[in-house]
Amino acid sequence: MSNDNGENVSVHLLPALPYAESALAPVISANTIGFHYGKHHKGYIDNLNKLVAGTEFAGLTLEKIIVKAAGDAKNAAIFNNAAQAWNHTFYWRSLMPNGGGEPSSELKKKIEASFGTLDALKKELATAATTQFGSGWAWLALEGDKLKVVKTGNADTPLAKGVKPLLTIDVWEHAYYLDYQNRRTDYVAAVIDKLINWSFAVDNLKR
Repeated sequence: MSNDNGENVSVHLLPALPYAESALAPVISANTIGFHYGKHHKGYIDNLNKLVAGTEFAGLTLEKIIVKAAGDAKNAAIFNNAAQAWNHTFYWRSLMPNGGGEPSSELKKKIEASFGTLDALKKELATAATTQFGSGWAWLALEGDKLKVVKTGNADTPLAKGVKPLLTIDVWEHAYYLDYQNRRTDYVAAVIDKLINWSFAVDNLKR
């Protein structure tokens, strides 16, 4: 399992959810979490372990695999599964029951310096999430001293570009389709308003 200390690992394990599968309802149902976490996220972990066995990537953390495989066409499958495994773990931690609201004063000042207001950030994050064509992710990230909103397609992640992610919203259809069908805008608005975990963003800001 990849750990927070950057130590080498022999096998990647599916990390535990930071809350019960039903904890994000009614915004995200237990049914959606069951499939998303138990099938999709687990699938990326299982595929990655098969792909890296006996290769130069064996024993590396997810973060090191992502950086090493990024942009290398012959290792695209390894990158995609490693990045998706990492992205999903990061997504679960970007959410929390009874989330939303306002961030701490420290983060709020940083947000206001970069976006003007918290509402402006929320609007930009929602726009990135709803306008990402096809599957992908919307991120609040730190580049240098400035916060920015970025979106990535498919498995791509700011990690591969040397940008520090602070939180993310998954906009692959499997993240919301059972609950919202094609109403991605409603899903994104509900996540930002009721589930976003500003404390996780603060933790990442300090790392």
